[in-house]
Amino acid sequence: MTTTIIVGDARRTTTPDWPVPEERRTVTVLFADIVGSTALVDRLDPEDVRALQRVYFDTVSGVLHRWQGVVEKYVGDAVMALFGARHSDGFDAYRAVRAGLEIQAALDRRPMVGGIKLRVRVGVATGEVVVDLGGAVSGGHGVASGAVITTAARLQEYAPPGAVALCAATARATAGLITQRQLTPVPVAGRVPPVPVWHAVGPVRPGADQHDGPLIGRRRELATIRDQVSWAIRTKNPRWVSLVGPTGSGRSRLLHELARGLTTVDGLSVRWCVTTCQPYPDQVLAPVAELLRGLAGVRHGDGAAVVHDRLVAALTPLFPPTQVATAVPVLQRLLSIPDGSPTASAGAAICREILLRLAAQRPLIVAVDDVDRAGPAVSRFLRGLFNAATARGLPLAMLTLHQPQWTDTRPGPARRVTIRPLATVQSGRLLRHLLTRAGQPVALVDRLLPLVGGRPGHAAAYVASLVDGADLVALSLPEAVRRAVAAELDHLDGERRAVLMAAGILGGVISSATIDRALGWKPGRSAPALRALVTAGLLLAHHADGYAFAAPALRQVAAERLPRALRAVFARRAANAPRLDTVRLDALDPVDRPAVVRAGAVGAVVGGAAARPAKVVRLDAVRSRASLDTVLAALAPAPRATATDPAERRRVPAPTMATPPAAPTRQTNRPPGSGRLRAVAPTGAVPPTPATVATQAAVVSAARANAGGHWPSDVDRSPVAIRAVPAVPGAAGRGGRAGVGAPPGPVRAAPRPPSIGRPQNLAASA
Repeated sequence: MTTTIIVGDARRTTTPDWPVPEERRTVTVLFADIVGSTALVDRLDPEDVRALQRVYFDTVSGVLHRWQGVVEKYVGDAVMALFGARHSDGFDAYRAVRAGLEIQAALDRRPMVGGIKLRVRVGVATGEVVVDLGGAVSGGHGVASGAVITTAARLQEYAPPGAVALCAATARATAGLITQRQLTPVPVAGRVPPVPVWHAVGPVRPGADQHDGPLIGRRRELATIRDQVSWAIRTKNPRWVSLVGPTGSGRSRLLHELARGLTTVDGLSVRWCVTTCQPYPDQVLAPVAELLRGLAGVRHGDGAAVVHDRLVAALTPLFPPTQVATAVPVLQRLLSIPDGSPTASAGAAICREILLRLAAQRPLIVAVDDVDRAGPAVSRFLRGLFNAATARGLPLAMLTLHQPQWTDTRPGPARRVTIRPLATVQSGRLLRHLLTRAGQPVALVDRLLPLVGGRPGHAAAYVASLVDGADLVALSLPEAVRRAVAAELDHLDGERRAVLMAAGILGGVISSATIDRALGWKPGRSAPALRALVTAGLLLAHHADGYAFAAPALRQVAAERLPRALRAVFARRAANAPRLDTVRLDALDPVDRPAVVRAGAVGAVVGGAAARPAKVVRLDAVRSRASLDTVLAALAPAPRATATDPAERRRVPAPTMATPPAAPTRQTNRPPGSGRLRAVAPTGAVPPTPATVATQAAVVSAARANAGGHWPSDVDRSPVAIRAVPAVPGAAGRGGRAGVGAPPGPVRAAPRPPSIGRPQNLAASA
């Protein structure tokens, strides 16, 4: 067809919630086209063509919206849609393939003008594009730009009528979720060599994960859950425990270990009922149906007679014969079509009563994995089960596993167990085990350890990528990890997402002032977002105003989201930010400003409201030897004059310099360059009091203890790393005292953080 119809809402969303207007994102593109449209148009009246188009576009757009696709454009009889354009859940490719499979079935059910039977070809491709977030709504033309759009259009040409063709990236992303059939690579214009193509056959039910390796770490989590479950069974006071962790943290592995190891409590045998919520199930009560299958021993593919007999055998010890005869047909309907219909809901109510009666006979643990994928119907089922067990005083425990961003629906008293990243030693043990089992060199542990971030799933993904032939030099981020981390990032609102992307570009330990400067925000705007990201476990707090990424993969994905132009803008703004060893003149008393300038107390005196005042820097942030001497000398208090003669009440300047460290002797076991520290006052200064000497000695001892008894070898020891601000004339006379935690005075020691390199072979979770 040559007619173009544009429908949908083309309004742009330019709200302040999206401070970064464009992002580089990995999306899945669906391209659908009618087979034989030219011949069809030639034999139809124009009015019939118009009516046919309306029915076709309405059907296709309804399917795409149901699977959360964004219709980018309608061109002739072709439809292009984006999945993951503005929000990704990690299953964008799966949703696109399911939509492509459903489009043909929906068209077959829809009556057409003159009884015409429409057949369509669908191509699905996954790749990187630049997305205009403000225009990522249905009908927003030009939302995305990238080669993957052309690839999807070319792929549909090689799909048979009624079929869905997949690119290699889409096939990998849907492996285990979609039955696929690989075809011979096909030549595509402008692509060398030929492009491999897969055809999607239909959805499959994922099998259970295999957990055959040893469980490394997690002793604290296991002990906590065992204590909670045992307490609930002993006291017959049901307890709901939520096991919370991001994708790749090992939630399912921990559940497997619990079900395998916790079989008795105080000599009583424990029954486990475990189910998993699959992504986007066809029926909302599918997890409840799986619980029933496990209880009755019904398998997928069993005939109606087998299902009937097994349900009768499971219900006979629990219900009278009349109730069994009534309940079995309802339960059979639930197993066959677990939708939200009244009949299926009645079957779910019977299943809940079965679980309660089983708990009355024997302690019961109900576990639901990936409950954040379930719909409201499953949450209502679980809450009803828990409340009924509490009212009856049954020995029942409920264990749900989900990601941190899921809105918890636990009723009553509950416990939340958070899965933390593995320690560095534990991550190393896990990597050695995975590499050995995969036949890879164990020496790769040193390369992989800083990349996995303490997440077992990331470690397994990196090792699997090596088995598949990943480049040992580049060691790019595995696709599975990228999808999961991108979903974590997209669960955030626009402001926190922008903060993470700016932090990813800057790298290292960043501060709220640097983020504000990079994003062009008013000072202090990013501070609440940074604290929220720490609470969410995405950032780690360092010292007073420093933050670092909890997972290296998150930093990489966040940084790569920014287009090149924005990366350059953010980097330039951050580079132009005031240094931390600067002091605003307008923060000083007028009487003190000339003295500060003459003394050269600051490296650059910044004025105006845009400059940020210097802060007192905590000594635990100082890592260089010469810097610590300088700061200690600057922090030494100036004694007050005690003479009654006004001439003797002159202010005494505090020490401002430190002598070079003494060279190590043969009797010392310190490394070269780590001599003893001592601060020497200038000529004419009053000697420090015993209390001052004791304070300085305690600070030096604590600083050396934090560094393991010596200064790290990769620390910048140059004297210019920290500049001391000498005492301002007038401060001592007013009783001012510079020190850690002291109230801000007119001029303070404001060291610039030393340049500290990342230790080798150290994971980010350490």
